[in-house]
Parts: sequence; structure tokens; C-alpha cells
Amino acid sequence: MFKGHPKGMVSAALANMGERFGFYIMMAILTLFISAKFGLSETTTGYIYSAFYASIYLLALVGGRIADKTKNYKGTILTGLIIMALGYVMIAIPTPTPVPNQALYLGITCFGLFVIAFGNGLFKGNLQALVGQMYDTDEYRDKRESGFQLFYMFINIGALFAPFIAVGVRNWWLKTNNFLYNSSLPELCHEYVGHAKAGTEMLPERLNQLTTYAKEVMADGSATPELGSFVNDYLNVFSVGFQYAFMTAIIMMGVSLIIYLVNKSKFPDMSAKNDSKEGPSKEEVQMDIKEIKQRVYALFAVFGVVIFFWFAFHQNGYSLTYFARDYIDLSAIKMDLGFTQIIGAEIFAAVNPIFVVFLTPIIVWFFGFLDKKGYNLSTPKKIAFGMGIAALAYVFLMVYSFAVPTKAELSGMTPEALEAIKLTPWIMVGLYFILTVAELFISPLGIAFVAKVAPPHMQGIMQGAWLAATALGNSILFVGGILYMNSPMWLTWFVFVAACALSMFVMLAMVKWLERVAS
Repeated sequence: MFKGHPKGMVSAALANMGERFGFYIMMAILTLFISAKFGLSETTTGYIYSAFYASIYLLALVGGRIADKTKNYKGTILTGLIIMALGYVMIAIPTPTPVPNQALYLGITCFGLFVIAFGNGLFKGNLQALVGQMYDTDEYRDKRESGFQLFYMFINIGALFAPFIAVGVRNWWLKTNNFLYNSSLPELCHEYVGHAKAGTEMLPERLNQLTTYAKEVMADGSATPELGSFVNDYLNVFSVGFQYAFMTAIIMMGVSLIIYLVNKSKFPDMSAKNDSKEGPSKEEVQMDIKEIKQRVYALFAVFGVVIFFWFAFHQNGYSLTYFARDYIDLSAIKMDLGFTQIIGAEIFAAVNPIFVVFLTPIIVWFFGFLDKKGYNLSTPKKIAFGMGIAALAYVFLMVYSFAVPTKAELSGMTPEALEAIKLTPWIMVGLYFILTVAELFISPLGIAFVAKVAPPHMQGIMQGAWLAATALGNSILFVGGILYMNSPMWLTWFVFVAACALSMFVMLAMVKWLERVAS
């Protein structure tokens, strides 16, 4: 599998595992943690989630600019790893719930998320630029695309375990405190606390749901304590369990740091390839200015298309997680941790990296098979087809969503009625299978396309711009939450079908031009 690839590629991928581990910890639990910790609605949580994920990728532009100017790519990457770890420390320190001062504690959490995003901006794009440099020699040039696919597969090894560990740690802490997991309880508990502060009563239907679920989550089968003390205890234990899960990301950052330092000498020294800190000479720019412009225009055209893929794909940590929490039969998914317990909607975040690891060799083989048969698909065509596959993923989910009630209608239903409308977990598995195939047509190949087409003196900034396009897609993720809370469920998913399908047609219209520029 690795024959003909530079040795440093695998080392770089393994060094990236900590970042991916932390990213998928966030993907699995961030929105659920914010909702449980602060009692925020799905829509408000979406604004924080969108801002965080946009920042992760937007700040890659800053990181790329710093590395391009200083030519110290290795040092910038190392600094990014350390800063990311500090950010996770800030949000992992247990604090009381319900919070005594919401503005203060939410502010600390958001600042911690910003620190993680800044460290990621220094790290992610520049590591990709280093990998691209490994394939700039004649020996490895023809392996660039498959190399990035293998790199993408290996960095997802860290992502594969993250959701399982997050769920296991959270449920272990619940069990230690004599509770079981129930995804609906944090929202109901915050609602109870809010009514108690206002001196009002919960709706009878909601109070019935709270009372029923409170009895069910006592791990030893004991009688439920008085509701006032129960809701505070459950919220506190639930949230602290999430914060302990964030601590595991700190450990993995340490592992990545060790791997990076041990293998640092294997990575190319980009400063040696261009000693000038002012970029290329005036004569070089004048000679190649037309080609440079065409390359940059082509890259930005691709960036514009993939914005809509990330807008759809990164719903997996937001509206799709809430959909799994509210509409999927989680009682069918259990894990034995010395005790058997429902593991929650977070576990679906593991499905995507599992499929990345197992499908990447198949996709690499498939593209190689097509090449041998004379059907050599260019990277722009593969990206266009990937957008179409992403649209099909949401068509799949839309079909199953026609019969389910809206989110607003759930609050007036009995616990028995809520159980009756739940869907099989295999729907989420099927959705993530299709989305992962789309991802493998777009993300690693897009990174390879940037590495191939970007002018030599703009490698860092163009990798940063690729991630900035992801940031723009992430900045509008909150739209999914607004639709989820206020629209029929099928209409929510149709918006993503339309966005991905239209992007596919735009990409197909540009294919011939992009192929000329990349040749």
C-alpha cells in the first residue's frame, strides 16, 4: 500500500492523529455539551458551533501566512500542537452545572474554543503543505493523489476511536454517580430549572416526560429523589462527564507531539528550498505572472464549490446529531463497559472515520482500476461526482423523514408516543456511508489538487485558503439548526440536496478549464 510513497508521509499522518482525535471528540459531543451545560437551544448552540468550526479553518489562513513569511513550517506546526492542547485544558476543567454565572462560564468556554481553533490554524494547513512538498520530486510526483488519500485515511485513525472514548467516559461518570444516560433529560432538566426560577409551572406533558425519564435513569433502581435536587445533580454529572471526555483529547495531543518531535527530521525543510523570506524574485514573478493568476483563479473556483459540501457534511456534528438524539432508536445501541448502557447519539460520529479507514483502500483501488481501463478521471471530475454523491446522501435521509413529526411537535407527545416514532439506527449508518464516499471523492483529492496547482511560493497560503473555504461552509452551519427547529424534517434535508446538486453542476461546467490549468 505504501510502496512508492515517501517515508515521511505516514509519520506526518500519525502526528496528525491527535488533532483528528480532538476534532472528532468535538464533532461527537460539542453541541450536546453546550446544550447540557448552559441550557441553550439548538439554534443558539448552532451559532457557537458554526463560529467554532469556521474559526478552525479560517485561522488556517493566518497559520499559512505565518509559515509562508517565516519559512518556519515545522516550528509553526509544533506551536499549533501546543496551543491546541492548552485550549482543550481550558474547556476540560470541571465546573458546576447549572452554572452560577452563565456569561462568565460560557465566555471561558468560547475563549477555550478560540484557542483550540487558533492552534489548529497554525497546525493543520501547514502540515498538509509539508506533505505536498514530499511529492514535489520526480520520484513521487505521480503518487501525489493516492498519497493524500492514504494520508487522509491514516489521520482518521485518531478520529475512529474518539467518539467511543467520549461516550465511554461520559457514561462511566454517570454510572459512578448512580445515573444512566438519557438524551432527553438535559433539555427537560434545564426547562424545569428555568420554570423554577421564574416561579411558573412546566407544561403537564413535559413534566410527565421528566418524571418518567428521571425514574428510569436511577442505575440501582432506587426511587427518584425530589425533582429539584435530581435535575441539578443530573445536569452537573452529565456535563462533568463531557469535560472528562475533553481531557482525553489533551492526552492524544501529547501523543501527537511526541510522534512529531521524534519524526521531525523526516519532513522536508521548506526553508531550504527558498531561503528568501520575501518570496520569489521580481523576475520570477514577472515571468510566470499569467500562469500564477490562472492557478489561483482555478483554485478559488474549486474553493467556491466545496463551500457547499462542507455546509452539508459538517451537519454531522450539529443537526444530524440532534436528529439522531430525537428520532433514532438509541435503545437499540448498547455497549458493555462493565455495565450495559445506551450509548447515545454521539456514537454516530465514529461511523464516518470508520468508513474513511475501510473505504479509502477501495476508493484508491477503484480509481487505479479506472486508470488501467482508460477511464482516467481528472481530480475536478472526481470532486464534481463527490458533490452529487453528497446530494444522494441527503435524498436518502429525506425519504425516511417524510413520516416523522417536526421538532416542535415532539414536546407535546408522551414518552410512549416518542418511542413509537423512532427510526432504526441503520438509517444513520447508511447516511454516513454515502457521505463518506462523497468525502473521499472531495477532501483528500481537493487537498492534493491544491498541492499540485498552488504556485510554489504560495503553498501554505493556498492550503490555508482551502481550509478557509471549509470555514465559509462551516460559518453557515447554523442554517441547519434553524431549519431543524422550524421546518418539516424532509424540507431540512432537501436544502442540502439542492446545495450539493447545484454545486455539482457548476463544477462540471468548469471541468475542462480546470483540467487545462492543472495539466
